[in-house]
Amino acid sequence: MTESLLIRGASHLLTGLAGDAARSATGADVRVRGGVIDAIGTLQAQPGERVIDASGCVIYPGWVNTHHHLFQSLLKGIPAGIDLPLVRWLAAVPVAHRRFFTREETFRLAVRVGLVEMLLSGTTTVADHQYHYYPGIGFDASAAFFDEADKLGVRIVLCRGGQTKPRGDIDANAPPEARPESLDAFLAGVERDVARYHDPGPMAMRRVASAITTPTWSCEAAHLKPLAREARRLGIRLHSHLSESWDYVRWARETHGMSPLQFVAEHEWVGEDVWYAHMVHLEDDELKLCAETRTGIAHCPQSNARLGSGIARIPEALALGVPVSLAVDGAASNEAADMLCEAHAAWLVHRADPRAGPRTSQPGGHAAALTVEDVVRIGTAGGAQVLGLPGVGTLEPGRAADLAVYQLDQPRHFGLHDPALGPVASGGRCALKALLVQGRVVVEDDAIPGLDLVELGRQAAAAVAGMRA
Repeated sequence: MTESLLIRGASHLLTGLAGDAARSATGADVRVRGGVIDAIGTLQAQPGERVIDASGCVIYPGWVNTHHHLFQSLLKGIPAGIDLPLVRWLAAVPVAHRRFFTREETFRLAVRVGLVEMLLSGTTTVADHQYHYYPGIGFDASAAFFDEADKLGVRIVLCRGGQTKPRGDIDANAPPEARPESLDAFLAGVERDVARYHDPGPMAMRRVASAITTPTWSCEAAHLKPLAREARRLGIRLHSHLSESWDYVRWARETHGMSPLQFVAEHEWVGEDVWYAHMVHLEDDELKLCAETRTGIAHCPQSNARLGSGIARIPEALALGVPVSLAVDGAASNEAADMLCEAHAAWLVHRADPRAGPRTSQPGGHAAALTVEDVVRIGTAGGAQVLGLPGVGTLEPGRAADLAVYQLDQPRHFGLHDPALGPVASGGRCALKALLVQGRVVVEDDAIPGLDLVELGRQAAAAVAGMRA
C-alpha cells in the first residue's frame, strides 16, 4: 500500500465534484501514495515510481453502487418473471429460487459473478442488500460474502437484511429458506456482523448496515423502533426498500393510513444515517421531508424501468438537496447489472420525463435534466455520502485512490468531440486500462489478476442449468 504509482497521459479526468470542479483544471495525471491520491495535474514520473500509461483514456472516480442483491446474479432473465411487475415478480423469481442458495458454493458463486460484473464496469464500492438469512441456515452467509469481496479487493458494505414476519401472499407458499427470523435473532445477527466486520473509518473497506428487507412488509410495525435504536447504538446505518411501485404505496395507505415514507418517519426510520432503494413514488411533501431529514435515495433507473415501476423524481430531489446515489439493484430485475449501463440509463431516462424540467404546455421532456457530470457525481460522491464514507467518492488529494481508467477504443467512442463524456454518453461497457481500490490495482488491461473469466462463466452456466432442470 506504500507503493508510489503514477497514472499518466489521460486526456480527461472527471472528479465527481459539483459545478466547475467537476473536471480537473490542472491536468489528468494522478499520483497515488499510501492508498490515497497524492496529487492531480501534469506530473512527471519520479525515480522508481510505477507508471501506468493512460494515453487515450479518461479517468473517473470508482463508481459507488449503493443497492444490490448479489446472490441474485444467477437469476437473470428467468422467463416466468421477465414481464411481471414487482409484486408478482417477487413471488415468481427471488422467493421461488432461494432454495438453490442453501449450498454455500452456489451462494459464493453468485456473489463472485456479481462482484466481477461490478469491477469490470469500474465499480470500487458495493453496498449489497443481502437478505438470504433464515432459521437453520447451514452456512455463515456474512463470512462467505466478505471473503469473496476480500479476494477481489472491492470495498464492501453488507446491508444485513432479512424479515421478522411473512410478507402476506408473497410468502404464502414460500420454501423454508424464506422463513422469517425472530426479532431477537435478526438483531443478534446484525450485532455479530458489526463486531466481526464493521469499520467506522472514512475509507473503510468493510462496513455493515441494518437493513430489514422492507419496513412496511417484512417486520411488525412494533419492530421498527427497536431496529432503528439498536442500529444507532451500534453506530451503523439503516437501509431498506421503499415506495418502489404504486401498488406498494397504495397498500401502505390502505394498511397504515399514510404513505410509506410517512409511516417510516413515525417509526424513527428517517435521517442522514438512512437511505432507501427506489423511492419512485414520492409526493412533493415527501421530497421535502427527505431533504429536511437528509434521508438518502439509492436510484435504480434500470430496475425501475424493467419492472414497470416508474421513473423516480431525481432531478427534483437533487434540486431540493436530497442525498441521491446510483444503484443497479439485483440482477434478477436488471440483467444489465453494471454501473456503466446504470449511468447511461440514468442520463437518458430523466430527459424523457416531463416532470424533470420547466412546466410548459409543450409535451416532452427536458434535454438538460441531468448532465453526464451530474450522473458521475450521483454515482460516486453521492454514493459515498449516503454510505457515510467521506474519504471516498471523489478524485482529489487526500481521498482514497478509488479510480477507473477507461479506454475509449471501441467504435462507439470514435468521433467523440468530448472524450470525457464517453463512458456515460456512449453506452455499453468501456474496457478498463486499470481500476484501483484504495491504491491497489484490482483490474489491469481489462482483466482481473488471477481470475479465469471463462471458467467463471462455465460455472455460472452449470448452476443455471441445474436450476432449470
